[in-house]
Amino acid sequence: MKLLAALLLSVVIAAPAYAQGRRGPSCEDLWVARNQIYKDAGYCFKTQRAIRYFGNRGCRYRDMGAVPLSRAERREIADIQRRERFARCPR
Repeated sequence: MKLLAALLLSVVIAAPAYAQGRRGPSCEDLWVARNQIYKDAGYCFKTQRAIRYFGNRGCRYRDMGAVPLSRAERREIADIQRRERFARCPR
């Protein structure tokens, strides 16, 4: 699963920038990439949208703050969140 998340994230990050006049990753792509990191780390989702998409099978952490993420994963999440804000994705 971590390989899948890494591949998805590389596609999202490597997508053309909005500033270049081309369309970047969709809000859905960004949402999936960000939440895939949490899913791979064992987070138990609370929203119906995330539960429908990812499920909670095998989850271990109900508190997002307790999810053991590496610094690199935290940076990836922060980068995705910046892209979501820039694209004015719904929260």
